[in-house]
Amino acid sequence: MYIPQKQLEALKNVVRPGKVAIVYGPRRVGKTTLLKSYLESFDGQALFVNGDDIVVRRYLESQSIEKLREFVGNQSLLVVDEAQYIRQIGLNLKLIVDHIPSLPIIATGSSSFDLAKDIGEPLTGRKYVLKLLPLAQMEISQIEKPHETKARLESRLIYGSYPEVVLLANNKDREDYLRELISAYLLKDILQLEGVRHADKLQRLLQLLAFQIGKEVSIAELGRQLGMSKNTVDRYLDLLEKVFVIYKRSAFSRNLRKEIAKNHRYYFFDNGIRNTLINNFNPLSLRDDVGMLWENYIVTERMKKQEYLGQSTNAYFWRTYDQKEIDLVEERQGELSGLEIKWRIGRIRPPKEWATAYPGASFEVIHPENYLGLIQ
Repeated sequence: MYIPQKQLEALKNVVRPGKVAIVYGPRRVGKTTLLKSYLESFDGQALFVNGDDIVVRRYLESQSIEKLREFVGNQSLLVVDEAQYIRQIGLNLKLIVDHIPSLPIIATGSSSFDLAKDIGEPLTGRKYVLKLLPLAQMEISQIEKPHETKARLESRLIYGSYPEVVLLANNKDREDYLRELISAYLLKDILQLEGVRHADKLQRLLQLLAFQIGKEVSIAELGRQLGMSKNTVDRYLDLLEKVFVIYKRSAFSRNLRKEIAKNHRYYFFDNGIRNTLINNFNPLSLRDDVGMLWENYIVTERMKKQEYLGQSTNAYFWRTYDQKEIDLVEERQGELSGLEIKWRIGRIRPPKEWATAYPGASFEVIHPENYLGLIQ
């Protein structure tokens, strides 16, 4: 079953002659499916190649206009899947764009680290970038009725929203799939990056982060627990962001003396990955981390929605030194909103310090009875 992808329309809008449309995202989130869906409605001849193919790499690493022209031939679209495997892909795509300006190009990559370092500078002014993530609830809702979405919330919190996970019929298959995804792709990809040698410490770092969702992370403390320098932990965290495992949120502050300003919180792009790393697929009734799962889910789904709708929003958390806090603060078009994310429904007022410092800001408590309007 194909779940319509929100980025399909966005891709159609950015595929243009003389430009490269780049689709970033984790492995197995449907980048190839997105390309094939796009090609179904493409009116023309398309050359679809994979960067994992040694023959393809020989041409696309050549930096030879003659070879590149020969490779493209009379096609009206070039599609390069898994472009991160091609050395200096950005320079070669620039040569194609400059010398065959009528040809639109699409390139995908499972690592923003690998693709960005080779594409960023050569294609300045010549590229559009789209991000593709595990399925958003706003996408899944296209094939679900509201009562089905409500019934499957627990599954989303535990097993996440990778396309195959959503479509698998039972939890045992979901667990097996997630374990294979981590062992065969996620950790393997990271360990292939230059200077990453400690698979055990990398996994331990992710496990430590998994237990600190919704809390400020101390890089120095992580280093002490892992026996690593602060700089190494910083670098590993940066790499984990660039391969779409985690992302960070900074503290919101307008320089009030009592506000935390420099710390970060880390979230996982997918709850299923988080739970697999700590090997915990227990039902919610047997867990003591439901609040973490709920917060990670809401913050991430909110981020997906804004990404797919093209809404430019700054997202933060807010906390004071005396422990007053708001889980998610959004700043968009000059408006400020605070969202407190709670698994259990209750009447909660905004912190007095927040209301005093930001009297024009809105405040809302997000819980299982009202969350869908926020994320779909």
